[in-house]
Amino acid sequence: MTTREGLEASLIVGMVLAFLSKTENQRYFRLIWLATACALALSVAMGAALFFTVGELQGRSEQIFDGMAMLSAVSVLTWMIFWMRRQAANIKRELETKLATAIAAGSAVGLASVVFFAVLREGWETALFLFAVGESSTPLATGIGAAIGLAISISLGVALFMGSRRLNLRQFFTATGILLIVFAAGLLSHATHEFQAAGLLPVTVEHLWNTSSLVSENSAFGKFLTALFGYNSDPSALEVGVWAAYLAGALAFFLRPLVNWRRAPAPAQA
Repeated sequence: MTTREGLEASLIVGMVLAFLSKTENQRYFRLIWLATACALALSVAMGAALFFTVGELQGRSEQIFDGMAMLSAVSVLTWMIFWMRRQAANIKRELETKLATAIAAGSAVGLASVVFFAVLREGWETALFLFAVGESSTPLATGIGAAIGLAISISLGVALFMGSRRLNLRQFFTATGILLIVFAAGLLSHATHEFQAAGLLPVTVEHLWNTSSLVSENSAFGKFLTALFGYNSDPSALEVGVWAAYLAGALAFFLRPLVNWRRAPAPAQA
C-alpha cells in the first residue's frame, strides 16, 4: 500500500516538475517542493491524531471507533482503486491543464494547491491504511513496512523520470489494485467483527470454523496474514459472508474492463 501510494505521489510531483521544466517555469520548483512538504506534514499530523484518539478509548467505544475507522478505510481504498483505474490514462493531461491555467493567471496559490491536494490525498489514504494495519500488528513492524514501501516507491519514481521504462505502470497498478481489494475485504471483515463485538451487528454463527491449530493469530505468520488479509482463525458466518461478497463484487467490477480490453473483436462475417 505505501509503495503504491508513494509511487502515485512521486509520479504526480514528477509530472508537475517535468511540465514546469518543459515550459521554462523552473522558478516555481521551490513552491512545488514547499507544497509537497506541507502536504506530507499535514498527513503525518492527521495520522498521529488518528492513533492518539483511539489510544484514549476503551471497551465498546474503542470497538465502535475501530470499526468505523476500518469502514472508512475500506470506502477510501475502494474509491481510490477505481478512481485510479479510470483516471490513470488522463491524469497527466488534467494536471498539465490545471498547471497551465494557474500559471496563466499568475496564481501561486493555485499552482501550489494542485500538488498539495494531490499529495495530501495519497498521504491520508496511507495514514488510514497504517492505522488499520496497526490494529493487528506491532508499531515496529508497521513502521518498518511503511518505511520500506516508501523507499521502494521513491526509488521507482526517480527511476521512471530518469529514463527507465522497465516498469509497466498498467500492470503495476492492476496487480496492486487486486492486492488492495483483497486487503480491503479483510478490513471490511475485521470491521464487521468489531461491530459484532460492540453489539451493533447480530452474531449468527459465532464460529464458522477454527483454524487456530493450523495457523495461530499470535504466531508471526498469523499476524502477517491478519495485518495484510484480515485473517481470523475463528470467524463468524457474517464476517465470512461480508468478506466473500465484497471480494467477488469488487474483483468483478475491477477486472471487467481488463477482460473487455483484452478480448479481440470478432471478425465480421462475409
